[in-house]
Amino acid sequence: MKTKIIATLGPASSNRETIRNMAAAGVRIFRLNFSHGPAASFSQEIEHIRAAGRELDLPLTIMGDLSGPKIRIGEVKDSPVEVQKDDKALLGLETHRDKADEHLFISMPKAEPLIGLEVGMPVALSDGMLRFEVTRVIKPGELYEMQAINDGLLASRKGIAFPGKYHPLPALTDKDRKDLSEGIEAGIDAVALSFVQSVQDVDDVRKAIAKHGLWIPLVAKVERQAALNNLDDIIKLADVVMVARGDLGVECPMHELPIIQKRIVRACRHAQKAAIVATQMLLSMVKNPAPTRAEATDVANAILDGADCVMLSEETAIGEYPVDAVRFISEVACASEGYFKEKMAGPYTPGPDLNTAKYLAYSACLLAERAASSALACHTEGGSTARLLSSRRPDCPIYALTPDPKVMHSLNFFRGVNPRLVDAEQPDHLLRMEEFVQNSPNFAQGENIVITSGQPTPGQPERYTNTIKIYYK
Repeated sequence: MKTKIIATLGPASSNRETIRNMAAAGVRIFRLNFSHGPAASFSQEIEHIRAAGRELDLPLTIMGDLSGPKIRIGEVKDSPVEVQKDDKALLGLETHRDKADEHLFISMPKAEPLIGLEVGMPVALSDGMLRFEVTRVIKPGELYEMQAINDGLLASRKGIAFPGKYHPLPALTDKDRKDLSEGIEAGIDAVALSFVQSVQDVDDVRKAIAKHGLWIPLVAKVERQAALNNLDDIIKLADVVMVARGDLGVECPMHELPIIQKRIVRACRHAQKAAIVATQMLLSMVKNPAPTRAEATDVANAILDGADCVMLSEETAIGEYPVDAVRFISEVACASEGYFKEKMAGPYTPGPDLNTAKYLAYSACLLAERAASSALACHTEGGSTARLLSSRRPDCPIYALTPDPKVMHSLNFFRGVNPRLVDAEQPDHLLRMEEFVQNSPNFAQGENIVITSGQPTPGQPERYTNTIKIYYK
C-alpha cells in the first residue's frame, strides 16, 4: 500500500494493544489532538507508539495537532435551544447580554472575530448545521442582530464561524506555544497548525520550532477561505498541507468542496509537498462495524485525486471499531491504487520548466517501470530526493535511506515512500544503498532495484543526486 494512513488517538485507541494493532493494519502516522488536552498529557501514548514501532520494526511518526484559535460562543440560556428559520438573535460581547430582551443572545468571549462584520454576512454555528445572516449592525465590533436561515439546535460553547471573513487572530495561540514546546520535549516528530490564514502564520511556527534548535515537518491545515486565497505561498513554506474538510466545508460553499480538495492535492504534488485529506472519511464507523458505500467511494476518490495521506479522526479516537476502520481504509487504498495504476500511462512527466532534479527523478521512475524493477531506492539527507520520486507517482515502492531520524519520520507523509534509517559510517552513498539492498529481506535474489544517489565530482563538490543505477541482487 502506497497511501499513508493517519489515525487520531483518543479514549478508544490510546492503549498499547490497539496502537500496535492499528500500526500492523497500516497506520504510519499517529495524531495527538492537543484540543483535547495539553501536550504533556500524551506521554503514555507516545511511549506506546514508540514501543509499537520497535516491536513491528516500523518508523512510526507522531504528529502533534495544535488547537489554534478555535472560536466558541459562551453560555446559551436554557441550552440547548431550538432555533426556527427566520428567528432573530443578537450576537455580541457578554457585556451586552442585557440588551437581548426577547431575542436569543449568543455571546462572544472576544471582540476580534466581530470586527468588520457587515449586513448580509453569513454566520455559521454548530459545525455549520445552523446558519444566520447579519441583518443589523447595532454597535460595530460589539453587537449585531442576525436572522436564522434554517432550523437547528444551538447549545452552549459551540464553535462559530464567519465564512469568507478574515480574522485578526494569529493561528499560534499562547496555548499552542506551550503545547508546541511540551510536545517537542516529549518527542513529537511533526506538528500541525490549525486555522492557518496566511504565510505569516506558518512562519511564526517555523520560528517557534527553530527556538528549540531543531527542525520538524510542519503541517498547514487549510480550514479557512483566507488560506485558500494564500494557498501557493502557504504550500511553499509548509512541508505538508491538510485539506481539513470539516471547517473548510463551513467556510466555503459545500458544492465547491470536492473541487477545492482536488486543486489543493494537485498543487501539493506539483510542489513536492505531501497532501492529507481529512474529516469524516469513515464517520459511520464510529458506531457501525462497516462504513457506508458513499464513504468507501469518498476515500477512493481522495486516493485517486493523488492524496499522500488519508486521516481518521473520530473513527479511531472515540469509535467502537478503531482497528476495523484502519483495516477497511487500507483495503480501499489497495483497490484504488490498482485502478490508479491502470489509468496512469507511466510516471508523471515534469512540466516544461528546466528542473534537472525533477527530470532525474522522472528518469529513475521511468527506468524502474521499463526494467520491471522491484523498487526504487534513494539516499536522501534532507528528504528532497524521496519527495521528488514520490511526486512522479511510480508504481513500485520507494525506499528512502537517510542518516537523520527526523527526516525519516517526515518521509512517512509521502505516498509510496518507505523511510529507513542508515548508518552514516559508510561515507559512500552508493555503497550504503547497495549494502541496504543486498541485506534487505524485501528483495529476492535476481531482482533489480533502481538506485539514485549523489556522488561528488570535481565540478560538483557537494552531494546532489546525480547517479541512477540498476542494481541486480
